[in-house]
Amino acid sequence: MERPALPPGALAGLRVLDLSRVLAGPWCSQLLADLGADVVKVERPGSGDDTRAWGPPWLQRDDGSASAESAYFLSANRNKRSLTVDLSNPEGQRLVRELALGADVLLENFKVGGLAQYGLDYASLAPLNPRLIYCSITGFGQTGPYAERPGYDFLMQGMGGLMSITGRPDGEAGGGPLKVGVALTDVMTGLYAAVAVLAALQRRHVSGTGQHVDLALLDVQVAALANQASNFLVGGRVPQRMGNAHPSIVPYQDFPTADGHMIVTVGNDSQFASFCGVLGRADWARDERYATNPQRVRHRDALVAAIGEITRTRRTDDWIAAMEAANVPCGPINTLDRVFDNEQVRARGLRVELPHQEASAVPLVANPIRLSESPVAYRSAPPTLGQHCEEVLRDWLGLEPEAIAALRAQRVV
Repeated sequence: MERPALPPGALAGLRVLDLSRVLAGPWCSQLLADLGADVVKVERPGSGDDTRAWGPPWLQRDDGSASAESAYFLSANRNKRSLTVDLSNPEGQRLVRELALGADVLLENFKVGGLAQYGLDYASLAPLNPRLIYCSITGFGQTGPYAERPGYDFLMQGMGGLMSITGRPDGEAGGGPLKVGVALTDVMTGLYAAVAVLAALQRRHVSGTGQHVDLALLDVQVAALANQASNFLVGGRVPQRMGNAHPSIVPYQDFPTADGHMIVTVGNDSQFASFCGVLGRADWARDERYATNPQRVRHRDALVAAIGEITRTRRTDDWIAAMEAANVPCGPINTLDRVFDNEQVRARGLRVELPHQEASAVPLVANPIRLSESPVAYRSAPPTLGQHCEEVLRDWLGLEPEAIAALRAQRVV
């Protein structure tokens, strides 16, 4: 059965040539693709994007056997077309150069200067396609003393300060720096890259010309320190690891229950009064030590200990039901099976399935953007390696089957 035709997305007609791999660049291009852009993912013949090999787990075929499609790759490459090109071959370089001439956006995350040897850097392509928006993603950016260094998410979480404020204090059991459980710096860089590309497109509407976008993982990680960076710059004190506690709000952390833990996020004094009522300690809301948030922060240790003594007397679900009835922000610490079984997550459709060449369907996480007039469309599953070679070369370059066969014979594609 043919799938119904989908309405054009907000970025329909935009051509994106994606030379990036792993996560930050592909996350950006997947977002653009979800919004309707035609994204061509250029990959190495034979191996493709590094993350194709980052398994297990692998997508299961209908007969139960494992395919060659890693879950990692599937997470960041929906709605794209895969074209394999050998960039070490001069003919492959020429081919990508021709594709760039018809592109609106080029994404790449090669080392600084890495594409210059192929004539595919911004300085080489901009004169040929002045409207091209060329987005470079690197660990440390195009300038500065670290520009030549390779950079990875884990490294940036450490160097950029995130790990210094993530984890339990050194004096506690399990204390020490921790990375976030996903490659968050990569994901945030992909989001910043998409915003930058859209800003450059808007500027092109005015100026008629493209520009070079320079994004660094380290820059993004420092920028994303948000209030913690501001606390240091304004207050002059180096923030420390506080486990799940908040430096400026109390109570805003996890608390023990009779069967596990729950999260309480009290954001104002009114919510605190309601919270105290649920705990059976309405007097705390009138206690000068706890009545206002600055006072609660000042007396954090005593208040948190007292709350914990009460919360450990009842089960998590019982506490959550009582606090939700009193409009106290709270929730469980869900494992991923519970996340995807959550009624709100199911109601919002955060799991989607798309037909795949290797299986009848591949499960994916939905895009969280909701647009009323030009909604996100799930047009195609993440591609198999080189799945769209003929299609892309025909659509973008107008090549005839004989010319494409010749490129294959020369192992260019």
